[in-house]
Amino acid sequence: MSDDTHDWTSAGFSTRAIHAGSDPDPTTGAVVPPIYQVSTYKQDGVGGLRNGYEYSRSGNPTRTALEEALAAVEGGSRAFAFSSGLAAEDTLLRAALRPGDHVVVPDDAYGGTYRLVARVFGPWGVDHTPVDLSDVDVVAAAIEPGRTKMVWVETPTNPLLGVSDIAALAALARAAGAVLVVDNTFATPYLQQPLALGADAVVHSTTKYIGGHSDVVGGAVVVGDGAQLPVGLEGPTGTASLADAVAFHQNASGAVAGPFDAWLTLRGLKTLAVRMDRHCSNAMAVARFLREHSAVTQVIYPGLEDHPGHAIASTQMSGFGGMVSFRVGSREKALDVCARTKVFLLAESLGGIESLVEHPGQMTHASVAGSALEVPDDLVRLSVGIEDVADLVADLGQALA
Repeated sequence: MSDDTHDWTSAGFSTRAIHAGSDPDPTTGAVVPPIYQVSTYKQDGVGGLRNGYEYSRSGNPTRTALEEALAAVEGGSRAFAFSSGLAAEDTLLRAALRPGDHVVVPDDAYGGTYRLVARVFGPWGVDHTPVDLSDVDVVAAAIEPGRTKMVWVETPTNPLLGVSDIAALAALARAAGAVLVVDNTFATPYLQQPLALGADAVVHSTTKYIGGHSDVVGGAVVVGDGAQLPVGLEGPTGTASLADAVAFHQNASGAVAGPFDAWLTLRGLKTLAVRMDRHCSNAMAVARFLREHSAVTQVIYPGLEDHPGHAIASTQMSGFGGMVSFRVGSREKALDVCARTKVFLLAESLGGIESLVEHPGQMTHASVAGSALEVPDDLVRLSVGIEDVADLVADLGQALA
């Protein structure tokens, strides 16, 4: 172990984000982890692995640095980095579910998540029930004793920004012998700590706020300390450890983050806190502007006092995030707004430093059209970036004129 290694567990968020997993290189003193662009590693005799590395699907030092940092900022015991957010979700679902099991999902889940659950895991024999996760009684009624093995939470949701009480849902899941998974992509670990509120695992599309610069695709699973598989399920390693099961499936399936992608994601994580402060302040200003505009029929942002989840968001989040959705009364008007913005770029994805606008019904959520998760056709979703807020407001003003 290098003299430069340090336990960052008790440090503040930004200190952990910058230093966890990034001890200076013991050979050169480099303050940034190198990109280990390598597939295999020389062994010191058969089975004599240096620091456990044998093949980069199973482990790579650059990916290890990212995984250690993600575990540190989420307060988890172990983290696993993947090639995309959906690869992370797929691995976690396979690790914790078996044919015949049942999952409770949000009734406005991200379209890619719903497609994975309904059209990939459905034929595999996993049933699902979409419900309003902001209503704890509705969730309790949807849980099927003995069959429900997972409650899947997005908070805030995508794109309707619903807010769920993580602690209350964790208690329900625990009582049912199920695991509680929270997609923390929108809130980020800077604004929300689901594992501390009782969740068993957190998933991320690290493409979004953690990467933060629209230049890398990735995903992550972070598992809480002592988290176990659903009651009665033994993992492939012969234990009930959720982290061990995810680790096995990560290696067995192989959808891992490459070293350069891991390096870019780690670089983004280091500035997450300062970026999120600006995302939040800009989004609040945009939401307040839209609320006063005559062309807007509804503004959806957890930071506004009239948002139904505002009270819960105020207690379990330290800020309200950079996502704002609003409605304009018709599909035609929504499409017109999307076509007219100049600073807000018309594009899918979110969480980058640049502001984006999209029409969820025809873009990110087209896969749920005609289902219980179909979104309103007059909905516009904004990913509010970190530009000068006056320019963002002016751009929306001219697009709505």
